[in-house]
Amino acid sequence: MKKLLFILLCAVVAACQTTTEYKPEGTLEGKHVLYVYGGWDGHDPGPCHELLLPWLEEQGATVTSSDSLGVYTDAELMGSVDLIIQAWTMGRITPAQERGLLNAVKSGTPIAGWHGGIGDSFRNNPDFQFMVGGQWVAHPGGVIDYDVNITDHNDPVTAGLKDFHMTSEQYYMHVDPNVKVLATTTFNGDHASWIDGHVMPVVWKTQYGEGRVFYSSLVHVVSDFEVPEALEIMKRGILWAAGE
Repeated sequence: MKKLLFILLCAVVAACQTTTEYKPEGTLEGKHVLYVYGGWDGHDPGPCHELLLPWLEEQGATVTSSDSLGVYTDAELMGSVDLIIQAWTMGRITPAQERGLLNAVKSGTPIAGWHGGIGDSFRNNPDFQFMVGGQWVAHPGGVIDYDVNITDHNDPVTAGLKDFHMTSEQYYMHVDPNVKVLATTTFNGDHASWIDGHVMPVVWKTQYGEGRVFYSSLVHVVSDFEVPEALEIMKRGILWAAGE
């Protein structure tokens, strides 16, 4: 664990050194963040929480962490939240829990997440998927090598970043055409010949009612955050979501 934390720290330093042009759009100072994590353990919800929690607090946020979807039915808590981070892959959400979450976002509470944490959370809930702006359907080949291409060099989430490489799950998704795409990946057809050359969004922003929504399909497990750009994009996306 100490070795992993050291590697991640080096990744953070490297990201800072390569993104001097970046100016954050939002801030977490004085914000109340609800961090909900759980579901399938294969996506390291606990270790990712351990990694991001200190950074959130360093940014000035007060964080309420929960490993239960039941918090979404707590009207008083949801009314106090300035940002929701969800890392919950698969599983089931009750109608009351989903209603509490979607109503909060629709009313203006932003949400941010990555990979299966919101991109493959509740497969039986199209209303939730509508909010996210997409849904995972496949990762041909499993963990493979692939490239990420920055497509918007002016957006604060991706400004100053260059194309980069991942060894992880390359998500094939159904995507809402209404999202603002910031980065993409191109499938080579090695594991599914019929998608050869297909360009797929991997980072986007969207709106659900009055609430901002940020999504990155990167980072299958916590060690994927060792890629500086993947970590930087997630941090910037969280800050953007928390902005006005």
